[in-house]
Amino acid sequence: MTGTAATAGGPGGRLIVAERFGVEVPTFQGEGPSCGHPAIFIRLSRCNLTCESCDTKETWDWSQFNPTEVSTRESVPDLLSWVLQSPVELVVITGGEPLLQQRNLVPLVRRLLDEGRRVEFETNGTVVPDPALLVDGVRFNVSPKLASFGMDEAKSIVPPVLRALAESGQAAFKFVASCVADVDRIAELVDRHGLAPVWVMPEGTTAEAITTTARELADAVAARHWYFTTRLHVLAFADARGR
Repeated sequence: MTGTAATAGGPGGRLIVAERFGVEVPTFQGEGPSCGHPAIFIRLSRCNLTCESCDTKETWDWSQFNPTEVSTRESVPDLLSWVLQSPVELVVITGGEPLLQQRNLVPLVRRLLDEGRRVEFETNGTVVPDPALLVDGVRFNVSPKLASFGMDEAKSIVPPVLRALAESGQAAFKFVASCVADVDRIAELVDRHGLAPVWVMPEGTTAEAITTTARELADAVAARHWYFTTRLHVLAFADARGR
């Protein structure tokens, strides 16, 4: 559901999960404000957008993937038990679009916070968070999708949701950019919707592509006094699944 609190999810309070990693084989958050922090990832299946440049199409593109083969339904107690095998504090809940399942995420997040963990949601900025998620210990890494990412901005840019996230005081806005023209478009969105803080990340799935794009974007990002992030998991692990 775009622009409103979503209630999708598995039956009986279960979450539809594409993959989970970072416990058995440790890893880092690769992007944004927590780049380089040890992290555990829960990637939820399903999305409300269909970006051409998406690198996790197994969460939504049923023309290429069979949803019964690329997702499982997992209970909150099972996911919590899995996370608690690791001492790592940061739990990243990503997708797909995780807020489509936020009704069933609320009890998981509460238990994680009770156990001293902190939670980062990676969201596309089209779904308003449930008030129960706007609590201490929870942050939102909001990544609005530009037209250059292969998505109609009439669907991917939802002003009321962006404003709600900005006003929450718990969001950072991370934009993927492939050229300086993208930086100019980001500036328009930032000014129009009052978005802050702003992070820009070069698009790329190889170290060479990220380096090339980062060098093209760096001066334009620095001139606006925004934050600049790489994709650490690509540089360190060659974009391997589960890292």
